[in-house]
Amino acid sequence: MSNIEEFPLTPRKLSEYDALVAAAPSVLDAIPGAVYLCDHDGWLVRYNKQAAELWGRTPRLEERRDRFCGSHALFMPDGTPLAHEDCPMATAVFEGRETRNAEVVIERPDGSRFVALVNIRPLKHHNGTIQGGINCFQDISASKAIEEEVGRRNADLEDFFENSAIGLHIVGGDGIIQRANKAELALLGYTAEEYVGRHIAEFHADAPVIGDILHKLSCGERLDRYPARLRAKDGSFKHVLITSNSRFEDGTFINTRCFTTDVTDLHEAESARRDSEDRLAATYEAATIGIAESDSVGRLLRVNDALCQMLGRSRQELLSMTFCDYTHDDDREQDAALYTRQIAGELDNYALRKRATRPDGSIVYLDIHSSSVRDDTGSFRYGVRVIQDVTVAKQMEDQIRASEQHMRDLLEALPAAVYTTDATGRITFYNKAAVEMSGRTPQAGDMWCVTWRLFNLDGTPLPHDQCPMAVALKEDRPVRGAEAIAERPDGSRVPFIPYPTPLHDANGHLVGAINMLVDITERKQAESRQKTLIDELNHRVKNTLATVQSLSRQSARHAEDLDDFLHRFEDRLLSLSRAHDLLTKRHWQDAPLDSLIREVLVPLAGEAAWRIKFDGPPAALDPRAALSLTMTLNELATNAIKYGALSSEAGALSLSWRLQDEAGAQSTLVLEWHEQDGPPVRPPTRRGFGTRLMERSIERDLGGEFDLSFEPTGVSCLISIPVGQVKA
Repeated sequence: MSNIEEFPLTPRKLSEYDALVAAAPSVLDAIPGAVYLCDHDGWLVRYNKQAAELWGRTPRLEERRDRFCGSHALFMPDGTPLAHEDCPMATAVFEGRETRNAEVVIERPDGSRFVALVNIRPLKHHNGTIQGGINCFQDISASKAIEEEVGRRNADLEDFFENSAIGLHIVGGDGIIQRANKAELALLGYTAEEYVGRHIAEFHADAPVIGDILHKLSCGERLDRYPARLRAKDGSFKHVLITSNSRFEDGTFINTRCFTTDVTDLHEAESARRDSEDRLAATYEAATIGIAESDSVGRLLRVNDALCQMLGRSRQELLSMTFCDYTHDDDREQDAALYTRQIAGELDNYALRKRATRPDGSIVYLDIHSSSVRDDTGSFRYGVRVIQDVTVAKQMEDQIRASEQHMRDLLEALPAAVYTTDATGRITFYNKAAVEMSGRTPQAGDMWCVTWRLFNLDGTPLPHDQCPMAVALKEDRPVRGAEAIAERPDGSRVPFIPYPTPLHDANGHLVGAINMLVDITERKQAESRQKTLIDELNHRVKNTLATVQSLSRQSARHAEDLDDFLHRFEDRLLSLSRAHDLLTKRHWQDAPLDSLIREVLVPLAGEAAWRIKFDGPPAALDPRAALSLTMTLNELATNAIKYGALSSEAGALSLSWRLQDEAGAQSTLVLEWHEQDGPPVRPPTRRGFGTRLMERSIERDLGGEFDLSFEPTGVSCLISIPVGQVKA
């Protein structure tokens, strides 16, 4: 027996690559950033949800995998295309080089792009071989935009400093000139090398003045047009006004920013001041917008001509008023409250739209921009009110709103379902007809269509994101000729034709779409009825031809001569024609019994029609029963006119019907024909074709009963038809 025991081997330590490949999907998803993993050949093997969201796609990890990156396309920051095989991940897996904080541009399948900050590291086995690489990247488009904006602002500030028309220089806390702009150097005639880096006192002609200036600025005082003299390079003196303030950090005087205004010749300076005031006054009066100055209670101190024209008042009249005096009653309180807050320093300025009343009673709409002028202590001096007449603009806005409301009312009034979406397919408007057609009220966030469910004409489901409206938006084109079926929440279905049409702004950009859903239920039903009618017509034509053939043979067989044949045959054809006319009017559907009787008897009886009485409950016959009963009634009426009650002026005819229920048997429609007060009746010596035609029509064709009696007082007939042929 051996004394050596076998110790278990220490589990092999996984490499970083193996650990990441073996990790659960939730591990990568838990990483606060987009992450993906490639093998040593660059094939994509793992990625988290955030990576897929930033790529705008979900790459496959089995067949037809992506290589080096899951993005749709890559570009350099300058827009140069970057092939996937040349991207930083390819360098990492093939050369083992890391990439830190590099920027690339990723394009999604929809064409959108963003700037990504990538950090890529090769993943090596314990033996040093490269197993793959990992890339952690993030969308820095927002920060890049901020960075570019900061750069633009710095450039603007630099341009403002260098190209300002007023001399500007910066002096450090030690009095050394740190910067000077072109206007400053041009004023004194020095180059930047001769001016910058020297003490500011070297250029001041009066030492006490520069001493006082530096003292005030070091104490945090602001200089406003402080008079001084500067020594120019040519030895002359420049009279200047210095406006400056100081910058402190943690209580330490850092530097000053000084604006230098040349006022060398006092006379010229005074003249320039007067010219400036004159130009300001001319501008004030020539402005096409109203300008006014008002005191602390709103009384007008100064107004220009434009304001006088706007308000239809003279200058003298306005200078005796406050701005509240001409303000519309409903707007006065708001303007006065804002002005009070402005005077108190709660507001630096404010803007509002208000109405003003002219002396003639007309109303003008004014846009007011009010600001304050304050003294050095911050106390209110006067208010400056810039006023623009926006009456025409307001009228146009009202017209636009009215037009929009009119359009909404028009869409609401349309009998067809109409709705609109934004460019993404989200529903923004729907009319009442859309609610009625879809059987539901669309909810916030609904996409593509107002319907609950959609189906193709063959009954297969039609996803909303594949419906005609979705196609119109995705492909930016109208869709015509399509048909679909909408299912309501209650299960009922409506066939319809959609008319989705994209909408564009003035620049041609897609902003949404409008769709009209036309309910074609009646058309589909009409098509179905038409098909049924055609089928029925084909069947009836065959039957009618057979009936006509039988009528012609039997009429010929029992006719006494050719004239008798023509007369009998024509009467029977007309009877058959009347029944066809009645059924055609009813689209070969059920024929009302009373209408059928009237159509048959009244034309035959002519002037004797008033002696015919008929009565019975409402009932309708199917086409087959209607034709058979028509032939029967025609034979009875013809006999009554030739030989029976209607052949004399005293005779009368009554026809009544009723629905009769019999125990244990099918209900029947019973018709009773009675003639009276006509010539004496003698039974026929033989059974003619008319009698056989009536028996066949009732008994054989309809399965009913036919009983014809030749009583001396008048002919009577009892007809029974199974109720299956009748609709009460």
